[in-house]
Amino acid sequence: MSAHSFTRRLTQADLAKLYQAGEKVSMFTCYDASFARLLDGAGVDTLLIGDSLGNVIQGHDTTLPVTVTDIAYHTAAVKRGSEHAFILADMPFGSYQESPEQAFRNAATLMAAGAQMVKLEGGAEMAATVEFLTHRGIPVCGHLGLTPQSVHALGGYKVQGKGEAAAQRLKDDALLLQKAGATMLVLEAIPAALAAEVTASLNIITIGIGAGKDCSGQVLVLHDAFDIPPGKKAKFVRNFMEGASSLHDAALRAVAAIKDGSYPAPEHTYAG
Repeated sequence: MSAHSFTRRLTQADLAKLYQAGEKVSMFTCYDASFARLLDGAGVDTLLIGDSLGNVIQGHDTTLPVTVTDIAYHTAAVKRGSEHAFILADMPFGSYQESPEQAFRNAATLMAAGAQMVKLEGGAEMAATVEFLTHRGIPVCGHLGLTPQSVHALGGYKVQGKGEAAAQRLKDDALLLQKAGATMLVLEAIPAALAAEVTASLNIITIGIGAGKDCSGQVLVLHDAFDIPPGKKAKFVRNFMEGASSLHDAALRAVAAIKDGSYPAPEHTYAG
């Protein structure tokens, strides 16, 4: 079962069935209708309108300048360009940290633009906000590990969860987010063994990016996976254009590699 099996748009319940059946969930970042159509046609399960658009679309050094208006605009474009994929939208920096009520107002804007779920970064400090949103009908995906919106607080783009104390804090945060009502969790740039442990401790979908092969699924940043632009990439990036005959072929290869577990390979993962 995959996105190709559906004649309609996937729902949160469909993703849960994939997870329960032991099938890896494929996710790509996406920002426009054309790539949405291409990725949808390749069977990608979930399209994430990531605040990474600040880097790859707008040319900023960080994701911090991205606004709710930006995410809503790109969410609507991705929704129009796709037919089957589940639509997940990032809550940008400053749009949810002030209060649960602020988060609800901005999440409602993204849902009205076409999102079926919103993603926010943070652990225990965000649990009350996650609970507030989910109790009001807004599905939430959490995000732990390397949280790009906290790049300055973290001192740069570094692997997280190293050391016993940091690992335990991340495990605790994951359980708190699940208890608060999150039904998906992105784990970014953490040791593979830690990601495996977190995934085993939860009954919700975990999506890895630089977090090893044992997560419930993987998310690929569109521009990294297609080597746009070419150049040095993070350790966890694989260029799926190598050996591909077209962008569509590369997307098919990427989905297949996630589904069969060949991506990420050991060279794409971090040790503890």
